[in-house]
Amino acid sequence: MKRTLIALAMTLSVAAPAMADEALAKSKNCMSCHAVDKKLVGPSYKDVAKKYAGDKAAADALATKVMKGTKGAWGPVPMPANPQVNEAEAKKLVAWVLSLK
Repeated sequence: MKRTLIALAMTLSVAAPAMADEALAKSKNCMSCHAVDKKLVGPSYKDVAKKYAGDKAAADALATKVMKGTKGAWGPVPMPANPQVNEAEAKKLVAWVLSLK
């Protein structure tokens, strides 16, 4: 019983941040154009993570893109600015995206 509770606690401590960041993405309307594992209007988050894997400057650059928008990075459809996302939220969202496998 004790081992089961410890295993459950460890699982929740690992899963909770990912779920919280996905919840943040949903609350900021990111999931209107993006999905975790498939292209919608914009690229999937897993494709973004793959493209920027190992790029140490990616997190800051992507957080800026989340807030200010961008065009041309993934094709002709621009990503609009997201004034509802502050810098701390953008960094949290980007860290979650980049953690996806």
